[in-house]
Amino acid sequence: MHAPRSNPLIEPELLMLAYRSGIFPMSDARDDPEIFWIEPRLRAILPLDGLRVSSSLARTLKRGRFEVTCNRAFSRVMDECAAPRRASNDEDDGGSWISHRIQASYENLHFLGHAHSIEVWRDGDLVGGLYGVGFDRVFCGESMFSRVSDSSKVALCWLVAALRRGGATLLDCQFMTSHLASLGAVEMPQKKYLTLLQEAQSGQLPAAGHCSTAGSSTGSGSTAGAGDADGAAAVGDAAGVGVLALPAAFDALLGEASSCGLASSPGKLIAQLLTQTS
Repeated sequence: MHAPRSNPLIEPELLMLAYRSGIFPMSDARDDPEIFWIEPRLRAILPLDGLRVSSSLARTLKRGRFEVTCNRAFSRVMDECAAPRRASNDEDDGGSWISHRIQASYENLHFLGHAHSIEVWRDGDLVGGLYGVGFDRVFCGESMFSRVSDSSKVALCWLVAALRRGGATLLDCQFMTSHLASLGAVEMPQKKYLTLLQEAQSGQLPAAGHCSTAGSSTGSGSTAGAGDADGAAAVGDAAGVGVLALPAAFDALLGEASSCGLASSPGKLIAQLLTQTS
């Protein structure tokens, strides 16, 4: 555990209730034991059919420069996301809002199957990734990092493809940044976001498609309580429609790549899925 014993974990039931209500926690510094709850006035989301994949990023995906995994190194991804970084135009400083207490609480969520990570590797080194919280047909992206060019973008491409494959309808990005805007994220009032959030938790979903490089209604929502990485079975959302948790949807993408003759270069399938609708 990263948090001192004097700093109790945020109860997982409280965390999940907050996310289902459009609220999330932050902290002022890495060593700050206190947390505060955020409900932004404006919310950023990335439409799952609106990810902008540049020609150079598509080439990177197809060339297989990176190995991409799901839930292989959740704690390491959080470590990297919490590490000091150079401040950008969208940030006041290079500090981290991911306190040790927050990290330990999300590691517990990961253990319980509610939080997931996408890792990007090059020559055995972890060079990029992201993590977030999933439930029903929603994935709330928390943070991402990149140590080499395009690595976090590759992680995002795999995330979007998996979310579509498993049946998700909402990818929450919390706050808008210029980087997210360049990738297709849009900003909206919190009230509209809450409407989308409610629909994603209770609305009907078309049946998922089969192995195809077409960007159909396939997707991957992370369903709370269904975080096993064996990809065994779909789980039902509130409306009784099958939704794949992110690890299972990720495995389904790898299975599609294999059945389509792309087992050695699954990034080609991801590029095909995303560029046909981007």
